Amino acid sequence: MTLAFVMQVVLFVNSILLLNNLNEAAVVAFGTRSCRFVFNSKLQGRNDKLHSSPSSRLLKHIDEFLNTEDALPTSMEQTNINESSLLSGALSLALCYIQRTLKSGQPHPQPRVLCLQCKSDAPQQYVAIMNAVFSAQRSMIPIDTCAVGTEHSAFLQQAAHITGGIYMKPSMPEGIFQYLTVVFATDLHSRRFLQLPRPAGVDFRASCFCHKKTIDMGYICSVCLSIFCKKRSSCSTCGANFSQRQPTSIGLKRKSATITLS
Repeated sequence: MTLAFVMQVVLFVNSILLLNNLNEAAVVAFGTRSCRFVFNSKLQGRNDKLHSSPSSRLLKHIDEFLNTEDALPTSMEQTNINESSLLSGALSLALCYIQRTLKSGQPHPQPRVLCLQCKSDAPQQYVAIMNAVFSAQRSMIPIDTCAVGTEHSAFLQQAAHITGGIYMKPSMPEGIFQYLTVVFATDLHSRRFLQLPRPAGVDFRASCFCHKKTIDMGYICSVCLSIFCKKRSSCSTCGANFSQRQPTSIGLKRKSATITLS
């Protein structure tokens, strides 16, 4: 994450707030060890938004988050595997904030979530991410996603497809501000009149619950719908027993009929 990229994201947040006086924005930063709010427009003065020399408050909070993230010790589980970002935690924080806003009774536009991810997907995060995505679907909260890394994100594709959001992978990440303002700044009503980018296809591959690996084919528990990459005798999630007894063979006497043709 470079300073130029962060500055473009900050400018995008500022543009969202300037589009409508009723617009509100909250920014959640997430890394490999923690996630937390770094900006909330409700807590800022309506006059100084993000323009305090220039956007110094948000940049300061992001810098503090990065320093805290680097200072946190790495868990023993992450020493032997690639560190994965806590996307599921960030989505949960965002959805909880939206629910509090919806229940506050104050006038507000229809909420939505925009997720920017630079790292590749972490299969061990699949279950938690999908739980957050289905929660957003039930609450009719679209999740817009933008994969800034070198590869497409199957998780972000599924999140946008399930919730009715937009998925995009910029071909020139250095110009991320143009992509954000043209595609993601539009409200839900205006999107019906625009030709927005649509993915050619969605990668619906899932991650197994046993080894947290992305698989093409697997075994599914008929009780809780948990996915496993290898055949098992029982489900590790709900405890359902998969062992099937062989049907007892019953000796049936076959009656033979003799037909005489004349």
